[in-house]
Amino acid sequence: MSFTHLDDAGNPAMVDVSEKQITKRTAKAQAVVLLNGEVLRHFSNNDIQTKKGSVFQTAILAGIMGAKKTSELIPLCHSLGLENCHIHIQLNEQNEIIINCIATMTAKTGVEMEALTGASIAALTIYDMCKAFSHEIVIKEIKLIEKTGGKSDYLRK
Repeated sequence: MSFTHLDDAGNPAMVDVSEKQITKRTAKAQAVVLLNGEVLRHFSNNDIQTKKGSVFQTAILAGIMGAKKTSELIPLCHSLGLENCHIHIQLNEQNEIIINCIATMTAKTGVEMEALTGASIAALTIYDMCKAFSHEIVIKEIKLIEKTGGKSDYLRK
């Protein structure tokens, strides 16, 4: 297998999707943010309120906006008109914030990068809004959970 974003001469190139089938494409990505006690003590009603507003609501909006701008942020990504993008944020029992981003559209190419970007931007927004409480915040991981559509599906085990 070779890199898909290189032409025959080894130069950067956008992948030609002109011959691909149009199918419904969905991708789910996840980011995990670790908070310390200093930040956690500001939790109330499953969110954190700051002078800038609700952390989770702002992160959801930022994540969706980021997913929509993926092709402007990542070189060689196709410009896609997302048909749906949903971000869910919750605090788990280990005091980790779990961010899930699901991106969907009907197209010739997948939406994995949009889902990953949405989860990433939401995590960065949480960091930005909470850093006044503590810089001991860690964005632990960002990963693709699953994708459907196209020539192959993927599900992380």
